[in-house]
Amino acid sequence: MDLKNFRSLTNTEIEILTKNQCFSDNWDNIHVADGFIAENVKSSTFSGNIFIGALNGRKQFWGGIERNCGIYDAHIHNCKIGDQVYINHVKNYIANYEIGDHVIIDNIDLCAVDGTSSFGNGIKVEVMDETGGRKVTIYNKLSAHLAYIQAFYKHRDQLSDKIEKLIQEYSAEISSSKGIIGDHAVIANCKEIKNVNIGEYAELNGASKLENASLNSKKVAPVKIGHDVIAKNFIISTGSEISDGAIVDHCFIGQGCILSSQYSAQNSLFFANCQGFHGESCSVFAGPYTVTHHKSTLLIAGMFSFCNAGSGSNQSNHMYKLGPIHHGIVERGSKTTSDSYLLWPAKIGAFTLVMGRHYKNSDTSDMPFSYLVENKDESWLAPGVNLKSVGTIRDVMKWPRRDVRKDPEKLDCINFNLLSPFTIRKMSNGIDVLKKIKEISGETTEVFSYNNTKLRRDALKRGLELYHMAIMKFIGNSVITRLNTCQLENIDQVHKCLSPDSIVGKGKWIDLAGLIAPDEEITEMLDSVESGKISSLDKIDEVFKILHDNYYNYEWNWTFDFIAEYMGKPVNEMSLEELVSIIDQWRKSVVGIDEMLYEDAKKEFRLESMTGFGIDGDKRIKKLDFENVRGKFEDNTFVTEILDHIKRKTALGERVINQLNSVKVLN
Repeated sequence: MDLKNFRSLTNTEIEILTKNQCFSDNWDNIHVADGFIAENVKSSTFSGNIFIGALNGRKQFWGGIERNCGIYDAHIHNCKIGDQVYINHVKNYIANYEIGDHVIIDNIDLCAVDGTSSFGNGIKVEVMDETGGRKVTIYNKLSAHLAYIQAFYKHRDQLSDKIEKLIQEYSAEISSSKGIIGDHAVIANCKEIKNVNIGEYAELNGASKLENASLNSKKVAPVKIGHDVIAKNFIISTGSEISDGAIVDHCFIGQGCILSSQYSAQNSLFFANCQGFHGESCSVFAGPYTVTHHKSTLLIAGMFSFCNAGSGSNQSNHMYKLGPIHHGIVERGSKTTSDSYLLWPAKIGAFTLVMGRHYKNSDTSDMPFSYLVENKDESWLAPGVNLKSVGTIRDVMKWPRRDVRKDPEKLDCINFNLLSPFTIRKMSNGIDVLKKIKEISGETTEVFSYNNTKLRRDALKRGLELYHMAIMKFIGNSVITRLNTCQLENIDQVHKCLSPDSIVGKGKWIDLAGLIAPDEEITEMLDSVESGKISSLDKIDEVFKILHDNYYNYEWNWTFDFIAEYMGKPVNEMSLEELVSIIDQWRKSVVGIDEMLYEDAKKEFRLESMTGFGIDGDKRIKKLDFENVRGKFEDNTFVTEILDHIKRKTALGERVINQLNSVKVLN
C-alpha cells in the first residue's frame, strides 16, 4: 500500500462522518485515498493511525444480496484498509492489520494483533514423543522432508541447532506488530481472531477462535476455515481446510489437507493431501496421504505416510512407568483395519495390512507388503502377500489422481512408486532373513519366530516366491526403460547403455516422508548444513527438489549395483542370452502378479459378496441387483486395466526380446 497516495480528510468528509455517527480521537490521524466515499462509513469508531482506500463498488453476498463497499458498525484501530473493502458489524474491534483490496469482513467479534507476533512460525511441535524429545520447529514453507530430518536426526546435535537457528531467523524476519489480511479474503461470522496472518482469497466462515497462526492462502489454492473451529499455534498451507468443529493446537497443516467433522489434532504434523475426520491425533507425524475418517480412531506418537487408518484403530505409547515416551513407525502404504491396535514401540514394514490387536513390540520393516494378523493375542506375519492384493495396486494408482494441490509451488516432493530402491532393498533383506530362518529352524519346523511375530512354513515359502517376483519385475522394468533410451546395434552399445551414469544413488536409500532418495546424498546435504556451506532453508529445499527430479537417473545407478548383487553378474557384462532371460523372467513375474491381482479382484464378485442384494427377490434378482449397483466383473475398470496391462507387458517383453535377438544377429 503506497502511503504517498493518501491525503487527510476534508472538513466536508469529517462532517459527513460525524453525521453518520462516526467517532475518532483525532481526525488528523485518518488518511484516505482517491475514491474514498464518506457516505459509506457509518456508526464506526477510529483510533490510532488509519489509512482507508477507495470505497466505491458493491459486494455480492449469498442469496443474491448486494451491498455498498464501506465500513459499518465497526471499531478500527491502527489499520491500513485497501480498496473496495466491505467491513460490517464488528462487535469488538479490528486492530493492527493491513487489510488488502476487495476484502469482506462481516459479523465478527474481534480481529487483532497484540505486540510482535511471528504468526505461528517458530512454534515447536512435540511430535512422536509427548514428552518433547522430538520437537519439530515449524515455519511457513516446512516440507515433510525437513520435518523428518528435524524429528529423526536428533543424534546430530549440530545439525539440529543449525536448522533451528535458520527457522528462528526466518521467524524473526517475518515477525511484525501488524497482521495481514490478503486481497479478496472473506472473514464472516467469526468470533476471536488473534495474531493471525490471513492470505489472499482465504475463506473464514464461523470460526470460533483462531490464535497465533498463518493462513497461507493463495488465489489458485485458497485456505478455508469453517464453523466452530478452535485453532491456535498453527500454520495451514495452500489449498487446505479446517472446518466443522475441528480443534487444532500446535500443528502444521500442509498443502491440500482437510481436518473436519470435530477432528482433534494436538502437537501433530500433517503433510500433503492428509485427511482427518471425527477422530483424533496426538504427537503424530502424518506424512503425505495419511487418512483417518472415523470417530473412534486415535493416532498417537507415530509416523505414518500413505496410510489409511480404519475405524477404531489406535496405539499405545505409554507403559505407565516413565511416561508417554514410546513411538512407532508405520512405513509408507500401510493400512490398519477396524479395531486394530499396535503397542509402541514398533516398526511396521511398508505396504503392510495390520489386522487385529498386537501387544508385542514388532519390527517387520524388512518384510514389506505383508499381512500382520492377530490370532489369540499372537502376531502372525504373512510376508509379501499384499503384493497380490488388488487393494494395494488400487491405492498406488489412486494417490496421484487424488493429489489436490493446486499451488505450483509444491512444499513436498512425493514419489508414488510402489517398487523403488527403498522397497526393493527391503524385500531383498526379507529374502535373506527368510532363508536364514528356514536354514536355522530346519525342515521339520512348521512355525517360525521373527521379531515378536510368528510365521508359518507355507507363508515363508510364499513370501520368498512373491518377493522374488516383485524384484524381477523391478529389475526388468529398469532394464527395459534403460534400453529404450539407446540405439542398440551391437553388444557394445547394449553394454554401454546399461552402464551407470554416475556413482550418485549407490548404496542405501531412505524414505523421507514421501521423498525417496539416496542416503549418501542426504547425508552430504546435512553435512553441508552443519559446516555452513548450505546456509538457508531455501537451499535445503532446493536439494530435496534436485534429488526428486533426478530420481530415475539415480535409481538406475542403484539398480545397476543391485542386479550385480542379486543376479551375481553386472548387467553390462551379461550376454544377450542372459539379458533375454531377465526380460523373460520379468514378463513371467509381471503376468504372474497381474493374474493374482485378477483372482483377488474376483473375490469382490463372488456369491457371498452379493449378500444383502436383491433384498426381496430370489438368486436371479440378487444377481441383477448386484450387477446394477456394482457392475459386472468383466466390465470393472480395474479388471479391464489388469487384462490390458497383461497384454501390453506381454507384447513389450516380446518386442524387447526380439530387439535383443536382432542385436545378436547383427553382431
